[in-house]
Amino acid sequence: MNTDKSRNQVTVPPDTVILEARFRRMSVSLLLRGARQLITLHGFEEPRRGSALNDLGIIRDGAMLIEDGRITEVGPSRRIENLDRARRSFEIDATGRVVMPGFVDAHAQLVWATLPQDDGDTYADAQFHLLRSVSARRLESRARHFVNGMIRHGTTSLESNCGYGLDQRTELKLLRVQARLHRAPADVTSTYLNPPWVPDAREGAPAAYVAWLCSEMLPAIQRKSLARFVGVRCGEPVFDAEQRRRYVEAARSLGFQLKIDANGCSGSEAVRLAVELGARSVHRVAGAAAEAELLAASDTLAVLLPASTFRCGAAGGSLGRRLIDAGAAVALGSDFLPGSNSTYSMQTVVALACAHLGMSAAEAICAATYNAACAIGAAGVAGSLEVGKPADFVVLNAADYREIPCHFGVNLVQRTVKRGATIYQEGSVALR
Repeated sequence: MNTDKSRNQVTVPPDTVILEARFRRMSVSLLLRGARQLITLHGFEEPRRGSALNDLGIIRDGAMLIEDGRITEVGPSRRIENLDRARRSFEIDATGRVVMPGFVDAHAQLVWATLPQDDGDTYADAQFHLLRSVSARRLESRARHFVNGMIRHGTTSLESNCGYGLDQRTELKLLRVQARLHRAPADVTSTYLNPPWVPDAREGAPAAYVAWLCSEMLPAIQRKSLARFVGVRCGEPVFDAEQRRRYVEAARSLGFQLKIDANGCSGSEAVRLAVELGARSVHRVAGAAAEAELLAASDTLAVLLPASTFRCGAAGGSLGRRLIDAGAAVALGSDFLPGSNSTYSMQTVVALACAHLGMSAAEAICAATYNAACAIGAAGVAGSLEVGKPADFVVLNAADYREIPCHFGVNLVQRTVKRGATIYQEGSVALR
């Protein structure tokens, strides 16, 4: 073991989020050592189900060697520290702490014009006009503030959706803002959701609007590579079942991967649609037995949003437990939307999943890391700590992962690391 006290320590200004250009220069060779629990979640190439959700791949007194932003060695500290390459590396001493993959948020919305003051169609219409008139620079500044908050709470990758702009010019503006947020420094995957209302109350307008979305809006997004996913809101009374199907089939034909939002959708229509079309994920499922069976027999993940359930005062009804026991693959998202659901801490989401969805701490952590990465198409680069993958991880002020759901609303993150570089580090409280 190297006992040289002069070994370089990795530090950044406390309580600061480092942007992309700077942390690229910092990413050389790094040794993380002494983790009381190094949660790796290694060994899977597809979403975890059933008992596999409880297998966190913990290495006690664990260490990682990271070179040029990627993990090159994972194992016990005693072995990793004695490698020649480790002795020439910058060091992060994680003694007594939990180290785990950076959180992955499987459902959020970053780009928003203002905080809502009330609900209803009047506000929805006002929001559209605000999104149309506010500059892209102002929208980006506000969204970056939210991303930085997520990073401070340990999120290193996330999905963000658009779909409130209604017209092509506004929607492309919102998607361009999201594109600029990607890798600055978190990874942001974009989804385009169909608008929740039609900007024309005339009879026959929904059919004409769907035709416009399929023939003009979706091709424009595809040409500019501004979204990886296209989603459909099944719970909104905007389009009927035939129109929704036409929309998602048009998206699939253009090469988009699909997401289905089941909010308020009657029966199992959303789940059937998601499974039939091979959607990557379906959100806000009710968890009925028929839905759970369909999901268990498919590759589609159920993305659960316990923070929204909590905010609405609804009981989760052990939704996660029912889906997991049926064999469905489950992921977690914050459902962050400024003013509507202001929770972007995935630590809080994990706590709520344990308290209200019937999930164990290990299941919730897996659903908020590796399975969430699967849900946003990022399993190859996020969600686990394995040789060859980017070094995205968090160091927690906790000695055991089971402390996370016990500290509701508390930020346990001591350090957030993205591609091998520290992008956030906890600071001390100044004395007067």
